[in-house]
Amino acid sequence: MIVLILLAIVVAIALSYVIVKFLPLKLRWVASLVLLIAAVFLVYKIYDGVMKPINFDKKKTKRFAQVIKNLKIIRDAEVAYYEVNGDYTKDKAALIRFIDTAQRAIVETRDTVVKVNKGSKWQPVMVDVEKRVKDTIGYEPILDDFKDRDYKNMFIVPGVDGKEFELEIGKVEKVQGLEVPVFEAKTGKADILKGMDASLIKQELEAVTTDEIKGEYISVGSLTEVTTGGNWPPSYDKGNAAKKDN
Repeated sequence: MIVLILLAIVVAIALSYVIVKFLPLKLRWVASLVLLIAAVFLVYKIYDGVMKPINFDKKKTKRFAQVIKNLKIIRDAEVAYYEVNGDYTKDKAALIRFIDTAQRAIVETRDTVVKVNKGSKWQPVMVDVEKRVKDTIGYEPILDDFKDRDYKNMFIVPGVDGKEFELEIGKVEKVQGLEVPVFEAKTGKADILKGMDASLIKQELEAVTTDEIKGEYISVGSLTEVTTGGNWPPSYDKGNAAKKDN
């Protein structure tokens, strides 16, 4: 882009010199018209060069936001599944059925005082000890957490025909000898950006800064570390918060 602009400036200067030096007076209007057209073209290319990445970012952000919206539903569904079953699942149909049918226990925690023998069997010394007790006082449907959320279609990648999120589960050794269940849902950024400027897509797939979605995928969770977070920057979460406030 910069090379093109510099080349156009050089050509314009050269044409101006030729006009003044060699072109007959009666033909100078033709050269002036050519220069005017070249100037308009140059202004357009400069404007296009400035606006192309701006428009790309706007469209990209809008598309990514829709994808992240579904990934958040998947994340919340997996977390709820883990709370009830103690593990994650990669069965997409089972996860949807779980939201439709499962219930979560409502637990009340209270402190109580119990007598504990601090002595021996033959010489008991009873001492009051405070103990925390958990009681199940009822159940609530998991579905309550997903009202007004399109969880039935949460595995469909928005804007990409016939594409579903990849969903995998595994285990990670958190500390030596202790393995913890993990999950990951992801999809490629290239499919989401299909049809947009190829050079800007290439730059996006190589993104490494903290205010961008790093790498080739948009994902939530991880198969290599214990996390239920996504790889998108906080700006995508702020946008959702602003919508809720409104």
